Amino acid sequence: MRATATGAWPGEHPLEAARAVLGELGGDHLPFAPELPARGPGADPTGRTAALLVDMPVDLQPVGWRLVDHPGRDAQRAASLRTADLDALAEAADGYTGPLKLQVVGPWSLAASVWLPRGERAVVDDGAARDLLGSLVEGLLRHTADVQRLVPGAQLLVQVDEPSLTAVLEGRVPTASGWGRLRAVDAQRARDALRDLTGALRAAGVRTALRCTAPAGRAGGTAPAGPSKDGASSSSSTSPWPLLRTSGADALVVAGPPSRPLSSAVWEELAEALEAGHELHLGVLDVPALAGGAPLPEVSALLAAVRGPWDRLGLSASQLDQVVVTTSTGLAALSPAAATAALGRLAAAADALREVHAEG
Repeated sequence: MRATATGAWPGEHPLEAARAVLGELGGDHLPFAPELPARGPGADPTGRTAALLVDMPVDLQPVGWRLVDHPGRDAQRAASLRTADLDALAEAADGYTGPLKLQVVGPWSLAASVWLPRGERAVVDDGAARDLLGSLVEGLLRHTADVQRLVPGAQLLVQVDEPSLTAVLEGRVPTASGWGRLRAVDAQRARDALRDLTGALRAAGVRTALRCTAPAGRAGGTAPAGPSKDGASSSSSTSPWPLLRTSGADALVVAGPPSRPLSSAVWEELAEALEAGHELHLGVLDVPALAGGAPLPEVSALLAAVRGPWDRLGLSASQLDQVVVTTSTGLAALSPAAATAALGRLAAAADALREVHAEG
């Protein structure tokens, strides 16, 4: 039982952020490389991930990030921010040994967010989407190698964020005009792409966690075409869990508003994932509520958010060692002090779960 967060962090100072995260989570938990979207273009999830692409330069245009012949100014800025983040992480994690989580936008949400040189989003073009996947995999392998070199004691886990996956599968990604919708992507093709990515990282000794922020089983809403500032998205009617369970990932991230609990059907899907050996990252801390002025929930409330459905499904306490408690969204909307306190509370909840596990 460990604690982590989805990735986004408040402020514009990477060294302060990395020190705060490692200070709260660097013992028995799962620290992460903080993302700082407040720094603007190039620090957003899509821009950060696009900066990893190999031989597929991008430029930020009014419509969004677009594939171009030569990197634009904002793409160069994204690369510069990445370098600064890596330097800060290396300094903050000097001598650190243990797990470390990185975050990246997944291939389907990236293809739904990045535009072709002339025309539509990359997801509409099978060849472009395939090239984007290959470029992303190569870039991720380089990125994880850089992190491993700078933090040699780190055991890396890459969280692959797919906020637009259900929109892609259902054919709900809007066209450039906004009046139409792009055709749906076949589920098998989507699964194969994710398996290519997770398999390549596994071969490099890197574990993966898949985060779909638009799971079925919550009431209402539709998923947007791309990730928001902190990577959040709304709900959809298509359950992604059968696809995600068979995508080769080591963990599934169930992040969403705790005020809208998952349905019994989704929990049954997650129980199957547990039985298959997957780790589950459960988003038990409601960040939008905190940003709206709500107090930090007590450890007992966070514990109940896990134990309630756990007990109803008849899951064993011994399986709690496959649980990581996390946030419903990124922490960028909070103050640095509030974000740090949130991590501390999650760590306390994970410690409490560890005691439950020890008691059997």
